[in-house]
Amino acid sequence: MSQLPFYRGFSNSTLSEKDIEHLEMLRRRCSGNAILASTLAASGHPGGSLSTIPLLLSIYAGSDVTPENPWKKERDRVILSHGHVSPGTYSVLGEMGFFPLEDMILEFREAGSRYAGHVELDVPGVEWSTGNLGQGLSAGTASALACQLSGIPNRTFVLMGDGEQQKGQISEARRFAVKYGLNNLIAIVDYNHLQIGGKIEQIMPQNIAQGYSADGWNVLEVDGKNFSALYEAIAKAYHNKVENPKAPTLILAQTTMGYGVSFIENNHEYHGKPLSKDQAKKAMQELSLSENVDEWIARKEKHTIKTNFPHIKHTYPSVELSEPRLYLDKDKLDNRTAYGNALLDLAKANNQGKPKVLACTCDLTISVKMDSFAKSFPQHFLECGIQEHHSSTMAGRLSIEDFVVFFSTFGVFGVAETYNQMRLNTYNRSNLKLVCTHIGLNVGEDGPTHQSIDYIGLFTSLFQLRISLPADPNQTDRIIRKVATLPGNDFVGMGRARSPIILKETGEPFFGADYEYTPGKADWIRRGKQGTFIATGPMVWVALQAHEQLKKEGIDVAVLNMASLSPLDSQAIQEAGNNGPIITVEDHHIQTGLGSLVANVLIGNRQSVPFEKMGVTHYHTSGTPEKLYAKQGLTADNLAFKMKGFLKQ
Repeated sequence: MSQLPFYRGFSNSTLSEKDIEHLEMLRRRCSGNAILASTLAASGHPGGSLSTIPLLLSIYAGSDVTPENPWKKERDRVILSHGHVSPGTYSVLGEMGFFPLEDMILEFREAGSRYAGHVELDVPGVEWSTGNLGQGLSAGTASALACQLSGIPNRTFVLMGDGEQQKGQISEARRFAVKYGLNNLIAIVDYNHLQIGGKIEQIMPQNIAQGYSADGWNVLEVDGKNFSALYEAIAKAYHNKVENPKAPTLILAQTTMGYGVSFIENNHEYHGKPLSKDQAKKAMQELSLSENVDEWIARKEKHTIKTNFPHIKHTYPSVELSEPRLYLDKDKLDNRTAYGNALLDLAKANNQGKPKVLACTCDLTISVKMDSFAKSFPQHFLECGIQEHHSSTMAGRLSIEDFVVFFSTFGVFGVAETYNQMRLNTYNRSNLKLVCTHIGLNVGEDGPTHQSIDYIGLFTSLFQLRISLPADPNQTDRIIRKVATLPGNDFVGMGRARSPIILKETGEPFFGADYEYTPGKADWIRRGKQGTFIATGPMVWVALQAHEQLKKEGIDVAVLNMASLSPLDSQAIQEAGNNGPIITVEDHHIQTGLGSLVANVLIGNRQSVPFEKMGVTHYHTSGTPEKLYAKQGLTADNLAFKMKGFLKQ
């Protein structure tokens, strides 16, 4: 283990000759270990690792990061966006004592090991699992913003590749960083001019320095192989001794792919190609290292993978809840407004001192009903512009920095457009509350491009994500308050149109003041003995009207509201299966939503019952929700007709 940093908080503006000699020694050792790890695994990315190692060492030479307490609040954050250079990153962290370096070399990319092919959150010292390029800077803006909001005077570093700069999300993150004055954000680009397919200038020409400068960043260009120049540039940015001290800083570091090993230098083939055993031996000689490659191979054959390692659990703030609101049918309300009201109540109860509840959207403040929050708590509201990819990643990372974060946009943007970003959020165990309005045919006149009908199918593919679809404004209120108190990721979906209040048979609101939403628990809106309508979202009202029609004909059918799609109330579905025919009804793609989830449970229980799915069967046109529902057969009359057909059989 080697002592780093030399000067915590970059207390020295320059390095001594002894410091530089030590860093050069570390560079050679880390380069050798990165080569060993990828050669033993017969897989990995040695080229970019070797060009990135000097940048990492220069950062850690002065940053406030310690292996003893890698998640302390006051730490500097170091986020690696081009996660494929994991061999180099792991080698540096291992040298610093974050974990046994030998384990990493022997277990790299092996099944069950925490040292995966791209940097992983469970590796001590890693801040964010990355590898899907273009997302690291967005995560970095979140950490920098969180520290400013919390009054923590530290810095966030984001390392990126040069080919990665072709990603549009990086441009989104650059603009966000300038808008919010993130002068505690330092980005460093490994500018080795190569990517998988060859030279970056041939694959997609761009002027990286001018792009950042045009967006308002400070830009420093340095020799990325010169420790003295690198450290001085980082120290300059760290202490905001730059042209514009109120803006973030980019350090463009000119590097060499495969640096230090002559036969792979400037060869793009080694972006993702490990060295052979003989090549690794030759590389050790060039790096003046005494490592015996054959001995390492023999040790790997006898080594047992350590699969039992701790998993990172992020902290989550405690949330105060005020009295829920109670809506009556005369209020003629939509679920969106109930969401906005609940969000405002949460802020009033929690944001009087240091904020706990943050809200962000993408140029849709009024549409998603965040306007009251924005007016009352402007410093805690983030208007991100039409930049959904950045916003999703930024909000996800922000949610692990001790804030309750609500991100809202339309369903087609928050689900389909940013699915990959949300996927990585869940993988990073974020705590994001994604509330999407304008889902389903309920969007109506906006037409099929905006009628999000695939959100259940997409999001049930993700682990560690709860999915809730409220039936009316009262249940919306209770769901929003509930998810605010729960760590983990939540998706709450709702349409645009007014939602009638769901009532008990006594005429009182079903989701009254005493109702508490529980993820994984369905609501029996009506009990019945001859069959069950299982509905979700706006279709609960439709199913209830079908129930009333059948009741007048002496037919006793239950209505089960499946507001929680994940987790799913399998016990309630089993009970419905024991109760006769089942018809599911949803404002969603008929093959990938509620109906399929219910069918899976019935099959798993070996319950054979008359069963039919009703939902959206094809893309439609513009029109009022009522007319679009009628075109798809999603009406009370049709539900009653289908149920009577089952009962006759």
